[in-house]
Amino acid sequence: MKVLGISFGTRNGNNDAMCKQALMAAKENGAEIEFINMQNLHIEHCTGCIACVKGIFSGKGNFCALNDDFGWLLDKMLDADGIVISVPIFEKGATGLFRTITDRFGPRMDRGSNTIGAMIAKEHGGKEIDPRILQDRVISYMCIGGSDWATRVQCDTAMQALTPLWKVIDNEYFMWSKGIMMDDEKLARATQIGKNIAEAAADIENAQYQGEEGVCPHCHCRNFFLDNSSTKAICCLCGIEGNIEIVDGAVKFVFPEEQIKHAHDTLSGKFIHCDDIQENEGKLTASKSSDEYKRRKKMYMDFIQSSKPER
Repeated sequence: MKVLGISFGTRNGNNDAMCKQALMAAKENGAEIEFINMQNLHIEHCTGCIACVKGIFSGKGNFCALNDDFGWLLDKMLDADGIVISVPIFEKGATGLFRTITDRFGPRMDRGSNTIGAMIAKEHGGKEIDPRILQDRVISYMCIGGSDWATRVQCDTAMQALTPLWKVIDNEYFMWSKGIMMDDEKLARATQIGKNIAEAAADIENAQYQGEEGVCPHCHCRNFFLDNSSTKAICCLCGIEGNIEIVDGAVKFVFPEEQIKHAHDTLSGKFIHCDDIQENEGKLTASKSSDEYKRRKKMYMDFIQSSKPER
């Protein structure tokens, strides 16, 4: 049983300390551990070229057109049973580097796309999808900020787990935490998170969320897209649609049971999403062959070109 710790903070800073505190507890609970600081890696931004999608759905395997350290990182993550990630809070959310990792995960690491790709490869004798991508895994997040600007970060972090359908065990945020290495209460919480991830990694099939309950009873998110003319709301993480109600003085998110099959963190919801994408890609392909599409594209290309620095 292996637990991987990943820090997105400065070397030997607060995020490293909290991540290592969790790893100490995981080791004490029987886990083999490894630690990575992301500042030591070179990670490129996703360009949206969709080479990964084309490869998956053509039976050519799962790959990325970019040549950087992401492949090395992904291999480390796929070799782990459990992962603990420590992320600084920037502008109320996760850092740009963390968001880049999330972008590189989707759609390449999407469980729905890879499940379909594995079937296509098997049926047509194509390149096999790495079976580790289709395995369950557990993950926890610790988000560390220097003030109370932290209201979006839990949604940001859990979005990364949503793509491969990894089970979130803890998704904690620590406000006012510049001096967190001297805060025994917060260090104790990191210790508990490490213990929880080790226990979850030892029994992934039965692992359950251990953090504080959120407003969405399905994914525990607290962020919603609200309709300003009704009580309708959409969970920003799992995409379930329902209504905001006040019950016994507390906010409740209520939704019909059939919404579960549409949730973005379920395999059924991912298959629906794949169908939607396929339909829209078909429409785009058809429009590209029209003279009007070609005329408009040429108009925009001829209008102005991008400025760029001299090298």
